[in-house]
Amino acid sequence: MNVSAPIRRLAPRCKFNNYPSQLNRSNNHPGLYQNPTPLAARLQTRTTLATTRHASSSSSDPESNPVLDEYRRKNPNAAAPQPQQAPRAGDIAASSIFEDDRRAQRQAENANEDPSAVTKVGDKKVFDPTNMLRVLDPDPNARERWERKKIIQSITKGGRLSKPEFLMQTEREHMAKSEMMKTSTKKLGMLARQIQGKTLDEAIVQMRFSKKKVAQDVMAHLEAARDEAVVMRGMGLGQVGVEAEAEDAPILNNATADVTGTQPAKAVVSPSKPLDIQLKDGKRHTVTDTSNIYIEQAWVGRGPYGKLPDFRARGRVYIMRTPWTSLSVVLKEEATRVREWREREDRRLKQRKEKVWVPLPDRPVQGIRGQWYSW
Repeated sequence: MNVSAPIRRLAPRCKFNNYPSQLNRSNNHPGLYQNPTPLAARLQTRTTLATTRHASSSSSDPESNPVLDEYRRKNPNAAAPQPQQAPRAGDIAASSIFEDDRRAQRQAENANEDPSAVTKVGDKKVFDPTNMLRVLDPDPNARERWERKKIIQSITKGGRLSKPEFLMQTEREHMAKSEMMKTSTKKLGMLARQIQGKTLDEAIVQMRFSKKKVAQDVMAHLEAARDEAVVMRGMGLGQVGVEAEAEDAPILNNATADVTGTQPAKAVVSPSKPLDIQLKDGKRHTVTDTSNIYIEQAWVGRGPYGKLPDFRARGRVYIMRTPWTSLSVVLKEEATRVREWREREDRRLKQRKEKVWVPLPDRPVQGIRGQWYSW
């Protein structure tokens, strides 16, 4: 075995001053480990070499590129490369998905805006509405024709509204469609017929105590529809701002004008007396508050079918189709039912007056000779 190679590798790493005497007295390596180099001296030598190498590399141009130099020599008018800005603390990276938006925003701020399209009001910039309409309105000619048509209709009618238009302005209505429920139209249709025509509170109570499995989903949908009708349409709020007739109306809060600057709010009592009306199906109904919400219509809609495996005997697997169904309801206020009842009563009274049968006309009797007959 030749020990010269391992000795060369171990010599720089050896930290001992006295190496085995048999190696020192070797004929192949005379005096190799007689004066070993200290560790501090070796580190100083390495630092000196590194400094010299760095100085030699910095003397030449570190960014020198032969291809780029040749391009600059042939194109002296080419724009010089922009120095890359160092990222700031808290800034987004150049590879971020929001970098394009920020770059576009910066270009829009630096770009020279058209003075005819921008009007300055103080320190704020107000854009020309005609330019905005050119973008927002895809077909301005069609809009002009529609506006001209409506103006002609209003002049022809003398400002009068049709009955559907008048009802849309005077009565509130809200339509709500539920999400898909995992049931069939036959099962959900029975619940839809059960709640149709009832007040919203009564329908929620019916679904609360119903034994049907899907009744809980229907109750959640009715509650969501009620909240939407109150928030979006202002239904079921009663006569807001009207003083209650009863002087002893219960106080809803204990706020005082000294603390909150407002007067204590009292419960609104309906100024009208309970009204007994007859519905379309002939049932009698008592209306205590014309702002109460009731379910005018309720219908079901067939949805998509799901798939479930049906494992049978002998390793057979059938596919079952699970139906999904939605429920839609139309909510209105009791004022609508009162109006419809009065219209039916007016039509019924008009028909009775027009078809009155008079057996004897109202004219004087001729040829009477006393109190006995003449035949």
